[in-house]
Amino acid sequence: MPPQTLVDKIWARHAVTVLDGNETLLYVDRCLLHEGFWWNIVDSLKSRNLAIHRPSNIIACSDHFVPTTDRSGGFGAIADERRRDLILRLETEGAELGVNVIGMMDERQGILHVVAPETGITQPGMVIAGSDSHTSTHGALGAIAFGIGTTEAMHVLATETLWQLQPKTMRITVAGRLPAHATAKDLILTIIARLGIDGGAGRFVEYAGPAIEALTIEERLTVCNMSIELGARAGTIAPDETTFAYLAGRPHAPSGAHWDAAVDFWKTLRTDDGATFDREVSIDGASVAPMSTWGTSLDQTIPLDAPIPDPAAEPDSSKREAQARSLAYMGLHPGQRLRDVPIDYVFIGSCTNGRLDDLREAAAVVRGRHAAVPAFVSPGSRAVKRAAEAEGLDRIFVDAGFEWRDSGCSMCAGANGDTLEPGRRCAATSNRNFPGRQGPGSRTHIMSPASAAASAIAGRIAGAAQVPA
Repeated sequence: MPPQTLVDKIWARHAVTVLDGNETLLYVDRCLLHEGFWWNIVDSLKSRNLAIHRPSNIIACSDHFVPTTDRSGGFGAIADERRRDLILRLETEGAELGVNVIGMMDERQGILHVVAPETGITQPGMVIAGSDSHTSTHGALGAIAFGIGTTEAMHVLATETLWQLQPKTMRITVAGRLPAHATAKDLILTIIARLGIDGGAGRFVEYAGPAIEALTIEERLTVCNMSIELGARAGTIAPDETTFAYLAGRPHAPSGAHWDAAVDFWKTLRTDDGATFDREVSIDGASVAPMSTWGTSLDQTIPLDAPIPDPAAEPDSSKREAQARSLAYMGLHPGQRLRDVPIDYVFIGSCTNGRLDDLREAAAVVRGRHAAVPAFVSPGSRAVKRAAEAEGLDRIFVDAGFEWRDSGCSMCAGANGDTLEPGRRCAATSNRNFPGRQGPGSRTHIMSPASAAASAIAGRIAGAAQVPA
């Protein structure tokens, strides 16, 4: 057998049948659904008199529309009737159908892409499909994970399989180590800035190299989460001892002899020497600096101390026009330095950066200081919230003038009441910055938790190294 990539190995194990033209009927281990997607899939199943084939493999989670304040009020705290009904429908119908429901008041509740890894639902070697493009997050544990549409989700629920063309592959090798003050978020922003939002071009991307291997699982989750913003279909990282240590003892992870057998298998999930990719890219980890977006696209990203580029210097006419539109929307001008841009608000959270390590990173910056602008923290899950409170992180944030909220997609999705007023500028740890993402007319700068925390203290875009004493 010729050398295989990690993706090739997982794909081959899950191939039920392969047709001419490389179309594969792929077995799907887990299907992840949220409340904004649930109703359409279930209605489609009912209209065709189809049943869910194996409900235990379906995880349905309330996260996009749940409030991050007044959670004690239960469903009555959701002012928007339509959103309240969508959550109630998922939780009621999901329970009736026997799927694994993680409801709004469940102690496990949180953002789906935080909850599944932290509970061990996500495991190496799996194929995971989900009703959200950021399903790619789960590839950080050595899985193939990607977003799907309504028709595809219906097929998965009814058959546990999905027709897919075997994807092209890409490997991004990050050599060396990240320097001080540079984070996993800065790394993926650097990759997107250098390769463009079509740099992954529908490929399944494997991240490799010493700098990737040195990342914690939570940092790897950040990198794989934002593979979609690279234009990739999915991102994945080979499982290793860091992965095994992370999964050990989690509620849905194997145990006893099953654990030993699982680890033996997981150790085989590495790209073979000599395996070929459709595209190879190398990045020097030492070249990564604290980054922030300046425009309305993730490739419009620069180091915090760099000047905003002049569209007139861009040779590509379509990019030149896009940059000019972004500058106008963001209220910025060429040559202006990001570190001189004042902000109105700070949001720390999301499926990209709402995990415990992210909150520790931000808390280390704000400890003993005070926010100059309104800021809030929304933990990625209730488990993260409890762990952060046990460490006293909540007190650090509150003492610094931050709001400490409950878990949910919050201001990243902007579909739950957490939005900005038109023209307001926000330093955010989320993953998208297109116009209106955080509310009509909102202006969003995407950065790491450390930089967002520093920006809150400075009242302008700043990195941890620039925080005033």
